[in-house]
Amino acid sequence: MILLPTAEGTLEPYEPGPPAAWPLPPGPPRSRVVYAAAHVVADPLGDNTPGAPARVDWEATLRFRRHLWSYGMRVADAMDTAQRNTGLDWPATRELIRRTAAEAARFGDPAELVACGAGTDHAPRAATCEEVLKAYGEQVETVQAAGARVILMASRQLAAVARTPGDYHAVYGRLLAEVDRPAILHWLGEMFDPSLAGYWGSRDLDAATDALLTLVHEHAGRVDGVKVSLLDAEREVRLRAALPAGVRLYTGDDFDYSPLIESGSDALLGVFDPIAPVASAALQALDGGDAARYRELLEPTVPLSRKLFETPTYHYKTGIVFLAWVAGHQDAFTMVGGAQSARSIVHLSEVFRLAGRAGLLPDPGLAQARMRALLATAGVAA
Repeated sequence: MILLPTAEGTLEPYEPGPPAAWPLPPGPPRSRVVYAAAHVVADPLGDNTPGAPARVDWEATLRFRRHLWSYGMRVADAMDTAQRNTGLDWPATRELIRRTAAEAARFGDPAELVACGAGTDHAPRAATCEEVLKAYGEQVETVQAAGARVILMASRQLAAVARTPGDYHAVYGRLLAEVDRPAILHWLGEMFDPSLAGYWGSRDLDAATDALLTLVHEHAGRVDGVKVSLLDAEREVRLRAALPAGVRLYTGDDFDYSPLIESGSDALLGVFDPIAPVASAALQALDGGDAARYRELLEPTVPLSRKLFETPTYHYKTGIVFLAWVAGHQDAFTMVGGAQSARSIVHLSEVFRLAGRAGLLPDPGLAQARMRALLATAGVAA
């Protein structure tokens, strides 16, 4: 038993149940294409204070990607979950892309196993659409040289300089004309990054959706899919139905992913980083036509995900790295940019409870020992 803080300012006893057994699947899911957006493991001996260059534990970072592949997940790397724009600078990102793709080549085609974010974060002073386009091109070249699929990330710099949907169409159209294989487009809502408000040329989401659809229809042969993170399930279903044949809708909805995947969305999700073993088993059930079993397995993870992604949503990475630590995937709860401080001990205690209930603590003894150590640093006698 361990005493965990509550939102009411009390301590509540909690004892994780026995670990669930999540066998490795025979292969990737057949009925859906599924990416787990993966976190990076900070070097615990590196100076990862806010504003310092990122120092990454490369072996632990790659080991976690092997864990995801072993459960049939593709890896979406160098994305928001890997702390792009929140600590992971471009030199570290470039190295992450290179190392992950090289590691993937040991197991198969990197373009099938890994998709990596190409953005403009290395050019914060880009002041025109042409400068944004050049910055995008540099990162696209890095991803393609590594052998991974390109994800065209939503750009803070483009959001700042674009004035109309036509500006977005001009930049993305030229990028899509040059990619070496169909790319994934990325629409990240402002709850994940307030700097992206008004993306696609309008703060009106209906108008923004129309602008995106126009772009995709004009370049359908160059678009593998669209990753949507708006936390609006009804809008996502409508958008999915309006996409051209052969273009996937990758749900990025970490609140309603269970019914969205069941009803036809593919997935590119940050929450699949910590819940990969459960998600893998659920997707196997879906492959076999057993929707009831799929829901039975996946739906207990939804309260955990909603807690991880609660407002302010962009701090969800802290809970994901915390879970990797208590689950034994890494040896330290540290993050680049010092982001381990972004969530309270009360928040992390509830994440711990919900992870135990979902069967995501493979070694309860280790998990409790690490949780006790964290509580001690917060002055809580557990």
